[in-house]
Amino acid sequence: MAAGTLYTYPENWRAFKAQIAAQYSGARLKVASSAPAFTFGQTNRTPAFLNNFPLGKVPAFQGDDGFCLFESNAIAHYLSNEALRGSSPQAQSQVLQWVSFVDAEIIPPASAWVFPTLGIMQFNKQATEQAKEEVKKVLSVLNHHLNTRTFLVGERVSLADISVACSMIWLYKQVLEPSFRQPFPNVTRWFQTCVNQPQFKTVLGEVKLCDKMAQFDPKKFSDMQPKKDGLSKKDTPPKKEKAGKEGGKPQEKKKKEEKEAAPAEEEMDECEAALASEPKTKDPFAHLPKSAFVMDEFKRKYSNEDTLTVAVPHFWEHFDKEGYSIWYSEYKYPEELTMTFMSCNLIMGMFQRLDKLRKNGFASVILFGGNNDSSISGIWIFRGQDLAFTLSDDWQIDYESYAWRKLDPDSNETKTMVKEYFAWEGEFKHVGKPFNQGKCFK
Repeated sequence: MAAGTLYTYPENWRAFKAQIAAQYSGARLKVASSAPAFTFGQTNRTPAFLNNFPLGKVPAFQGDDGFCLFESNAIAHYLSNEALRGSSPQAQSQVLQWVSFVDAEIIPPASAWVFPTLGIMQFNKQATEQAKEEVKKVLSVLNHHLNTRTFLVGERVSLADISVACSMIWLYKQVLEPSFRQPFPNVTRWFQTCVNQPQFKTVLGEVKLCDKMAQFDPKKFSDMQPKKDGLSKKDTPPKKEKAGKEGGKPQEKKKKEEKEAAPAEEEMDECEAALASEPKTKDPFAHLPKSAFVMDEFKRKYSNEDTLTVAVPHFWEHFDKEGYSIWYSEYKYPEELTMTFMSCNLIMGMFQRLDKLRKNGFASVILFGGNNDSSISGIWIFRGQDLAFTLSDDWQIDYESYAWRKLDPDSNETKTMVKEYFAWEGEFKHVGKPFNQGKCFK
């Protein structure tokens, strides 16, 4: 049976995976997360620690026999038993599938959304909105999978459940408020089942689901930023009286001391680093006057409330026809559309390439018909009175494959088309094919 020490900082969800696995398997695990056994930013920079764990990252595991492991998935796997890892090649592969799903699909959007609410990352509205949509996609996948299952793999808790549940702890604690999680009851049922297992509760304690979505707090973010003297803003002592000329330090010496005092900080994951280092680009809409129409407010109504009774009336009540325009698009080459799933991929591929247009755009695009007899058309809302695609080279890949017609917001035709395309229901007299499925760009 495995036995050893897990080095980490407090409340590290990656370390939770190993700790919970050990609770199930009976592995003897000591956790070093505070002084004097371990001080993050100091102990993990010492030559002795780096000799065993060259990257200096945590969690890190050292067995009583001297065996060393880094990377949280490897540590959790080592501390598991056969029941957790999967008792057959098929089950083992499914466990690995969900462990990989965590790293590829859950962590990037969860970090982008949750970290700003914790004050450890600057808020980026566009990145947050995109993260919310990606989290919805993840929850949809899980909700469908769990529709007829209690656990992710087999009939009992596995390392798949441990990994996925731990990756979602901060989502449920910070941002998945009741209205957001309501469409995904199977996921919430499964999550609560997991975190209330005795082995989970021993490590996690009581996990309380949030009542209200946490928001970015600029003051909290400012207070959390490390300063050159090694203290965060909130820990900075009061300023002393200004020193006289004799007490002052030469500027060069002061800079040198500040540089030497800079603290060792936790290294970001690749996805976190990418988000933090994303260069700021010029806003293609900066030349336009400010509009009273709040696109994000409409999108929230559209996503969370009834389309016909709430979202559409809200749209027309607040729509600014001077600041925004409405466009009808139709794919020019319907004869090239074959399988419906390929046509859907065509739509979603365009949406993905237009990611940075989301803040100032919205679209509801519909696939009509069936295999080898279909068409694609949609309603788009853009900031300004011209097609937005010409404002950025990044947005010009797909739009020329569509015919575009600007609509009069005061006409009955436009009112009907907006209602039908937003609600994905209606007569669609101009199409001549039955509704198949719709996709939203928001």
